[in-house]
Amino acid sequence: MSVSAFLSTLRGAGRQHLTASTIAATATCSHLLRINEYTRISKKMANGQSIRSGTFRVGGHDWRLLCYPNGCLKEHEGSVSLFLEHASHEDTGDTTAKFKMSILPDVTSKPTCSRSLAEYRFTEDGLNWGWRAFIKHADLDKEKHLRDDCLTVLCDVTVTDPHTADHHVEAAAPPESTLVAGPAPPFDLRGQLEEAIWNKQQVDVKIEVGGETFPAHRWMLEARSPVLKADLLLASTTGDGATLLRVNDMDAQVFKAMLQFIYTDSPPALESATVAERMLVAADRYELEELKLICEEVLSRHVDMGSVADTLALAERRHCSLLRTACIKFLTSPGNFEAFVATDGFAQLKRDCPSAVSDLVVNKMP
Repeated sequence: MSVSAFLSTLRGAGRQHLTASTIAATATCSHLLRINEYTRISKKMANGQSIRSGTFRVGGHDWRLLCYPNGCLKEHEGSVSLFLEHASHEDTGDTTAKFKMSILPDVTSKPTCSRSLAEYRFTEDGLNWGWRAFIKHADLDKEKHLRDDCLTVLCDVTVTDPHTADHHVEAAAPPESTLVAGPAPPFDLRGQLEEAIWNKQQVDVKIEVGGETFPAHRWMLEARSPVLKADLLLASTTGDGATLLRVNDMDAQVFKAMLQFIYTDSPPALESATVAERMLVAADRYELEELKLICEEVLSRHVDMGSVADTLALAERRHCSLLRTACIKFLTSPGNFEAFVATDGFAQLKRDCPSAVSDLVVNKMP
């Protein structure tokens, strides 16, 4: 299907205008990336290589989509990675946005795979954000995801602090691989799932954590976490037929935030390194790799001389390669290693994580 045909169909479905409203200081639009002959292209692209969309403007900022057909990092080879990149940061500075990405079989159908992210602050140190493992190659279906051998990715972006006031204009035919339209309320999977859990709609699992009880759906827990799936097999049954799962050694609020991520893919508010560490431990315990990576990235931004020993030890215990790399990079920066050797943290690290100390020494060798 041609891009003009896509646009006509979306107009017929109500996506007739590009709107960037100054009400509540937000601006929203959508962008479509289409990759034709996807099978051939993905076979030619190595792990770490990306396909970039054309730039599109939302809230006075330029954006683009990044697609890594064979994963952005070595550990994500075998998956498709998708990111939203703030392309105009050098000119427009930091901004905050929330976004959703969806794979569409065609524009007449609902997305077959969608993920949403709550507000993220795009800064110089974090120009892109998204999913390292959006979908595995093994899960790509020719009919559901690659109809006519074309991967179609729709990204709905809302900028919550627009750089400039935009205007309401009729959508013109966009350049190749780009489609601009309004937001898509029917595809609000995140909101629907949040409502289902917190309003206790048709729940069949009760989870007791730290003196609180949380409702949940067995199918969702089993689909997202292999650990929860195994735990549910051993759980007891209540008088009303629901499965009762008791979770020990975890804070109730941490579990609640993790449960919300399981349902919505929306990362919790990690306002401090302490909260991020507790969430990382929970994510590692239940094998939620996407949440674990989010926590690693947050903790990586908090590495300093006072925390690096404990953070590196955490990375070693929990097998956090991204966080470990951030700590090694910090300690091998000019002057940092020499200062660190004089601290109690170095002695602790030698005792608890000798392999990390060995790597530090190797990295410092000329």
